[in-house]
Amino acid sequence: MPQTPIFSSMLGSSCSGQVQPDMGERCVDPVYQDGNIVSGSLEALIERLVPTMDYYPDRTYIFTFLLSSRVFIHPHELLAKVGQIFILYKKLFLAFSQENGTVKKIISQMTQNLLLALSARSQYQEIKEKFRQPATDKGTILKTKPQSTQKDILSVCCDPLILAQQLTHIELERVSNIYPEDLMQIVSHMDSLDNHKCRGDVTKTYNLEAYDNWFNCLSMLVATEICRVVKKKQRTRMVEFFIDVARECFNIGNFNSMMAIISGMNLSPVARLKKTWSKVKTAKFDVLEHHMDPSSNFCNYRTALQGAAQRSQTANSNREKIVIPVFNLFIKDIYFLHKIHTNRLPNGQINFKKFWEISRQIHDFLTWKQVECPFEKDKKIQSYLLTAPIYSEEALFIASFESEGPENHMEKDSWKTLRTTLLNRA
Repeated sequence: MPQTPIFSSMLGSSCSGQVQPDMGERCVDPVYQDGNIVSGSLEALIERLVPTMDYYPDRTYIFTFLLSSRVFIHPHELLAKVGQIFILYKKLFLAFSQENGTVKKIISQMTQNLLLALSARSQYQEIKEKFRQPATDKGTILKTKPQSTQKDILSVCCDPLILAQQLTHIELERVSNIYPEDLMQIVSHMDSLDNHKCRGDVTKTYNLEAYDNWFNCLSMLVATEICRVVKKKQRTRMVEFFIDVARECFNIGNFNSMMAIISGMNLSPVARLKKTWSKVKTAKFDVLEHHMDPSSNFCNYRTALQGAAQRSQTANSNREKIVIPVFNLFIKDIYFLHKIHTNRLPNGQINFKKFWEISRQIHDFLTWKQVECPFEKDKKIQSYLLTAPIYSEEALFIASFESEGPENHMEKDSWKTLRTTLLNRA
């Protein structure tokens, strides 16, 4: 049952905002719907974090509020307010005693520790940014034909299932570095842009950027591996190999790698290789593209993701628990939830219903990222995936045109421009 606010008057809670209640109306704060808080003032929501003799906050409420609170208040300020409420509670119900002095000292120490932790995290992110390798641009490769001693992915791993498993290893390692505050930072950052100001507490989402870069690198690696193969028969085999890898990723529940591979094969330098694709058995690829069809807001993918999530909930082994969503779509979902629904209602209360939904999605992601990868790690394969040379977009087109010459005026013009650029550089 909803609890009556105890300390609202002490903390200055009021029904403030553009819309004021009528004289005869009572300002309900917070507002409940089906037993859950859907809106309330910041002060009233903070009160619900503190247990009383007849109330204990639900774990999902604690998670949702702590996750969303950083949009409205700094963590150390929140801790100070919670401490204040706790002391007031002891003062009113348990009689003021010498213990309050001890409590104040504990809260003060916790606040100091929190500030130190936040500062250390900020410094760590700054250090990571300084030493972070810039996005690799291999530049235009004048001779795209590989040397006889140059490796390709098939010389390192020719089993699609094993490669899919190693990709899953890398994915789970990447997502393990992403935390709830990183995801909520998206909301904070968008609020800053909307308000045309730069909040001092908004940090760059390095972990999100690193994961996004991995997706792009995998797509470019797939395109590179295909375009740099000279002989059509071997190139056809390479295309079919990656189709099988993407299919195995789908079966595992690794949708992010699957999407990256499909994106790589749909890049123009690869898609234009008509002679190669004419030899490819495309039935499997058509199925994969059906799953990733963007129509109806990626309805097919979302159905597959829901099925994988349900499998994960009832799974007895880690193999069946793996769910790695397409991260770009996951981020877009949070973005649109934030943009469609306002942070505050017309009466000034926080729109907590919005943050319930955002926290639900983030909670699902956190559950999936905690799964331990059940596959044996192959350092040789992973090293290749992470360090193999990647062609720039320009180099991909050169390799593509060298494999299969331009077929129309537009392609001929592009090829002529590229060759002119190469000659000027030489």
